[in-house]
Amino acid sequence: MIKTRKEMLFLYDVTNANPNGDPADENKPRIDEESKKNIVTDVRLKRTVRDYLIDYMGHNGENDNKFDVFVKTTPSDKGKGIKTGIERAKDFNDDKDEVIKRCIDIRLFGGVLPLEKASITFTGPVQFKMGQSLHAVELKYIKGTGAFAAKVGAEQQTFREEYVLPYSLIAFYGVVNENAAKETKLTDEDHRMLLKSMWWGTKNLISRSKMEHMPRLLLNISYSQPNFFIGELDKYITLKSDKRDEQLRDPEDFTIDFSRLSKLLKQHADKIEAIEMIIDARFKTEGIDFQYKKLEL
Repeated sequence: MIKTRKEMLFLYDVTNANPNGDPADENKPRIDEESKKNIVTDVRLKRTVRDYLIDYMGHNGENDNKFDVFVKTTPSDKGKGIKTGIERAKDFNDDKDEVIKRCIDIRLFGGVLPLEKASITFTGPVQFKMGQSLHAVELKYIKGTGAFAAKVGAEQQTFREEYVLPYSLIAFYGVVNENAAKETKLTDEDHRMLLKSMWWGTKNLISRSKMEHMPRLLLNISYSQPNFFIGELDKYITLKSDKRDEQLRDPEDFTIDFSRLSKLLKQHADKIEAIEMIIDARFKTEGIDFQYKKLEL
C-alpha cells in the first residue's frame, strides 16, 4: 500500500472548447467573476480518470476483478433505465470489502456505498483542489444552424448555441494521503494508474465539446517523511507572456516559470524520496532547477 505522502501538479490546456460547463448557468464554462480565471471542478477530472479506465484500459469489471469502476453508468437489471446506487452496491453483494478490492475509483477517491439499510462512506486518499487557469480567459458565444427542423412540417432549421473558451491553461493540484490510504487499501500500482489516466484520459477527451484537450505537464513528488508535504504547488508557478491573458491562444504564447517551486523543492530535498515529471514537447518552461526522473506513462 501507499506508505508516504505524494503531491501532484497537472497542467493541461483546452482550445475552442468548454472545459467544464455549469448546468446552472446555461452550461457556460465556469469563470471566477473577480479574477476572470477559468474553473474546473475536481469531479470533472475524476470523471476523466474513470472514463479512461473504463473505455481505454478495458477495466470494466467483466474480466478483471481488480479494476472495476464503481461510479459508472450501468444498465438496470430490471430491463430499462440505469442502476441506482443501491442496485450498483448489490453487484458487490453489499460487501464493502469486495467494493474496495474490485473498484479502483473507490480506492483512489473514496465515495459513498449506498446500502439498503445504511450507507458507508469511504474517505478518499486522493484529493484534488478545484482546477483553475493560470490566466484570465475570454468567453466566446457561438451560434450555428442545426441540420433538422424543430417540428414536423417546419421549413426553418433549428439553431444551436454554445459558449467556448478560445484558450485556457488549467492547473490541478492534488495530494495522496497515506493515512486515508490504509482505509481504502490504495496501492502504488493504483497511484500509477491514476497518473496514467490523468495524462492519457485528458488527451483522449475526443468529443465535440471536449476536443482540443492536451496534457502539458505532470509532476509527481513522493516524500520520505510521513505526513510531510509542501502544499499548494500550483501557487509556486507563474505564467509569463508579452501578451495579455485574454490574447493567449497556444503554448507558444507563454512560458511557465518554476523558479519559486524549484527553490522550495531544494529547500526540502531531505524530505523528498523522488521527483518525477513529464513535459509535452510544445510546452515552454524556465527555472526548473531540480533533479527529476522522467515520469513513465
